[in-house]
This record gives sequence, structure tokens and C-alpha cells, in this order.
Amino acid sequence: MKINAGEIRAGMLLEYKNDLWQVLKSQHVKPGKGGAFTQVEMKSVGKNTKLNERFRSNETVEKAFLEETKFNYLYENESYYFFMDPKSFEQIEIKKNVIGDQGKLLTENLEVSVNFYNENPISVELPNQVKCKIVTTDAALKGQTVSSSYKPATLDNGLNIQVPPFIESGDEVIIDTRNLAYIKKI
Repeated sequence: MKINAGEIRAGMLLEYKNDLWQVLKSQHVKPGKGGAFTQVEMKSVGKNTKLNERFRSNETVEKAFLEETKFNYLYENESYYFFMDPKSFEQIEIKKNVIGDQGKLLTENLEVSVNFYNENPISVELPNQVKCKIVTTDAALKGQTVSSSYKPATLDNGLNIQVPPFIESGDEVIIDTRNLAYIKKI
């Protein structure tokens, strides 16, 4: 689908120069002399390279069409995560580098959204919140104020996060998957 250069926003996926690019930054510039343009910083989805491009206002670019499908997480091996479509029971495998650190938050039967481009999985979106268990955390120090002090904690999946002082080892907490931040204690 063709879109005008002025409509480019961060997070969009564009087909440009025979590759798929994710827009990191987009800035519309209207100089005093000359025509307006949009300065775009993009990252290649497949090659992991960056590109800064300038599009004039009257130019059009191709917005990538993504197909989103719900899958349930099954298990992992050394290099892949395995998912199953709950309707057709079809299984797919996705390389670990596609998912990155968010893969540590995957738990059995967790429902995720997988985005496909030309029938190839390119990204996995986890639910905004997941439940985790605190394995170890430091003891709270007396005299610290609750509002501003956080202490390090290790989760059952190996991730390290910051938690309030009243959280103890063995507690279950809700974590935000977008920024790996503590939300609340269960």
C-alpha cells in the first residue's frame, strides 16, 4: 500500500530498496527555502543495518502489509522457539534472534501475536503483562523511602529487574513485557 512521505511514523514497516525496513525515527522538516521533506531513520529487519533517508513531501513509499496470527508458545531448543496455532494445531519455529530478550518471558501456553511478512515470521508480540516469580532479591534497608528506592531482583527466568523494597524472594509479581519493569505484587 502506497503512503505519502509525510505519513511515515515511527514503528511502521516499509518496503524500500528491495528490503523490509522498520522506521525508528521520523521528522517532518519545513525549511524556509526549498520544499518540505521527511527525514527518516530506518533499520533493516533482515540485515540489522541502519539507513537515514530523506523523502520529499510529494514522494510515496510502500508500506509493508503484515499478517498477524495468534499462537501459543510450546517450548524451545538451542536456536529456536516453537509455537502452535490454537485453531489448526499447525506448529512453527522462530529463530531466537528474532525474539531477543523477550524470549525469556515466554511461558508454556502463553498466547502471543506473530507478525508474518511474505509468510515469514518477522516479530513476536507478547502480552503487555506477564506473571513471574522472584528467585532472589536483596534485603530492604531501614530508612529508605518507599517511593524512590528500588532494589535489584532476579526472576525465575534469569532476568534482572528493579523492585520496591517490600518485595521478597518467593513473591510473584506482574512484569511489563515492553520495558521489563515491575508493575505490582500478586
